[in-house]
Amino acid sequence: MDGSSRSSRIQGIRGFFQFEASVKFICLIIIFGYCLSYFETVADALIVTPGYFLPPEMQIWTAFTFCFVERHLWEVLVDFATVALCGKLIEPLWGSLEMMTYFAVTNFGVVILTTTYYLFLYACTKNPLILFEVHIYGLAGYIAAVCVAVHQIMPDHLIARTPMGNFTNRNIPLTLFLVAVLLWLLGLLEGRYPTMFLAGIITSWIYLRFIQRHRNGSRGDYSENFAFVRFFPNVLQPIVSVVVNPIYYMCRRLGVIRHVPVPPATSNTLPLSSVSISMGGVDPYDMERRRQIALKALNERLSKATDSSRSKALPKSFPQSTIKSPSPAVSINIPTTTSSSPSQESLLKFTPDNEQNKNQLP
Repeated sequence: MDGSSRSSRIQGIRGFFQFEASVKFICLIIIFGYCLSYFETVADALIVTPGYFLPPEMQIWTAFTFCFVERHLWEVLVDFATVALCGKLIEPLWGSLEMMTYFAVTNFGVVILTTTYYLFLYACTKNPLILFEVHIYGLAGYIAAVCVAVHQIMPDHLIARTPMGNFTNRNIPLTLFLVAVLLWLLGLLEGRYPTMFLAGIITSWIYLRFIQRHRNGSRGDYSENFAFVRFFPNVLQPIVSVVVNPIYYMCRRLGVIRHVPVPPATSNTLPLSSVSISMGGVDPYDMERRRQIALKALNERLSKATDSSRSKALPKSFPQSTIKSPSPAVSINIPTTTSSSPSQESLLKFTPDNEQNKNQLP
């Protein structure tokens, strides 16, 4: 028992050092901020208090330090899991610099939107407790931002089948926000958590939709799959469109955002060579990197399947080098979108060399 626990701890330490420097930096700062939370005076100087964010106090520096302070251990663990997911899934596609930029932009937007909300709430209620008893801290907004990024990269990835329909990545942000609201109503969460989570959804979507610069020089992700209404169930999308479309057109008229025309849909009768497959928010360089990762995983699975079939199928006295067992076909689901049907998924099926002749189309 002691040996297994020791080996698991060693593997955990090795896994931590396998992350990029940006992930390790964020995790270490979170640990340091959690330790500082035991010193109330120091923690109060690092977190955002709406009443002290304005003159005459002007504690502007708290907008850059609030996200590293956590006062509960479970929040620290959730932050670690979120940053690790970002390091494994998002950072290989975006790079360390873009991941740190996303971290900074979303957290700064979260503190601005959340503070503005509480100031507006104070203006409506005249309750001074809102100004001085509400504290904004933690990575709740960044957790929402990671959920939005996953929704952009793999929107139709199936997580579970439910009686109400398929639960995919596009349903994660709104579902977690509703869970946070429910826990707040039950008294299990502070009110700042669902507020920061909603601010994180809005900030990250605006950045990924209109601002993020890609390696090919383009900005944003104007695909239909990443429209704001796609965060909601199909039944609610027409109602949400009535609310958000006037805001969008007003921002376009004021020049806050620019309109990018959608390319015309291609005919279904075009040959396969003329159809281009694109993924929303991912440039060709990222698609090539994904393809290499998929092929690497495929080769590992094929090699393991070949070794196991050889060792089990042949007797010990039989020369194993004379027979080569066929490798099973492996199917990998890679979510892609075409210009004619953005929400479709393509199924890439890889077969070994000795099976290709059987599977070729006439």
